[in-house]
This record gives sequence, C-alpha cells and structure tokens, in this order.
Amino acid sequence: MFKKIAMLVCAVGVILLAACDKTDNSNCQDKICDESFATLVVKFVDKNGEGVAVDNYSAVNQRTGDTLSVATSDINSETGIYIVASDRHISKLSESGDSVKVTGTYTKSAQTKSAIIKVKGGNCACHISKIDGPEQIKFD
Repeated sequence: MFKKIAMLVCAVGVILLAACDKTDNSNCQDKICDESFATLVVKFVDKNGEGVAVDNYSAVNQRTGDTLSVATSDINSETGIYIVASDRHISKLSESGDSVKVTGTYTKSAQTKSAIIKVKGGNCACHISKIDGPEQIKFD
C-alpha cells in the first residue's frame, strides 16, 4: 500500500513539475547581431502630400502606457518626420509586438490626427521592427 501511494505522489510531482516548466530558457547571449541602429519614423503630411511640422507629438505604447517619443522633428532635415521608436526602446517592446499610438496636431488646419503603428522588440531581438501601420499620416 505504501509503495502505491509513494508512486502516485511521485507521478503527480513529475506531472506538476513538467506543467510548471513553461518559462523561456532560451539563451539570448548566443544571438549574433549587427551594429546597426534601427529607427522607425512616421511622416505627417498636408493635403498636398508635403511634410508638415506638428505640435504636441507623442508616441505612446498602448500596452504599457510608456511614452516612447516626443517632438523630435526634422530628422535628416525633412519636415514632418517624427521618431516612433528606435533600438533604445527595444526592451520596452514585446516580442509579439505592441501597438504604438502616434499623435500630432497641425496648427494650420486645427486638426489632431492619430494612428496605430505595431512595433516589435523584446529582450532577445537585435533590432526593433515594424509589423503594421501607416508610413504617413495625412491632414485634410
């Protein structure tokens, strides 16, 4: 009788240990990455397709509520381009991807526009990458 109970307890213990071992044991240190630095941008344009500077720009991760970027315009001297996320945000983004809400106000037309851009990163990613979303946000 004692043997049956001991075997049953051992079997249940093995099953429980196997069920609990759902953690990711991948070793990210073995991953080889290049030294490039990825930056994802969005361009705000007017009704004619010309780049426009916006006020109150923000890029907010909808999962965490973290503000990833704020008003940094004129990337490469081109008006209307704003940073959504870069490799410096890689650990703040999930491997499956997060929705980042970008918002800007074009004072000339008194409009505020927003869009969702899905970006992925994660602890084991070499660089951030865009999954989905617009490259341009157009004001009427």
